[in-house]
Amino acid sequence: MRTRTKQFLYFPIALCLFAFIGTSNPNKYKCLIQMQNYTGEGAYVIVSLINKQGDYEKTLYVNGADDEWYFDISEWWNFYGKRRTSLDAITGATLSSGKRGMSMLEIEPNKINKGYKIRFETAVEDQEYYKKDVEIVLTDSIFNQKINGQGFIKYIRLIAQ
Repeated sequence: MRTRTKQFLYFPIALCLFAFIGTSNPNKYKCLIQMQNYTGEGAYVIVSLINKQGDYEKTLYVNGADDEWYFDISEWWNFYGKRRTSLDAITGATLSSGKRGMSMLEIEPNKINKGYKIRFETAVEDQEYYKKDVEIVLTDSIFNQKINGQGFIKYIRLIAQ
């Protein structure tokens, strides 16, 4: 009887331990995007996780909910357009000239300091498309830093929560 009692006691403990082994719950980061002053419509901004090989792995956030224009963000569209995964929970309005946007990104801890990158692509109707408006290697040192953009983005800042 004592052996059976021990099994009942140890089983839930073992189950709890195995539930955490190999899992990587995403951490949350506030993402501030400050736009340049420019003329024209609001910018579509795509935030993607790029793997070590330089390929798209995941869409982290999209500013611009009108999917009719997604194909204009051609590099990302080659990735997303084939899969058409739901973006409902990770979209917001386009970002206009001089405005700021704040979003929440979820990034798994096992992607940090492992050669992954975060890419910010931007496009404005009848204007330029910037495949790498901002592209940064995902390391501990990027958080709380001001990172300048190359196109419509003036700078971004990622803040750990």
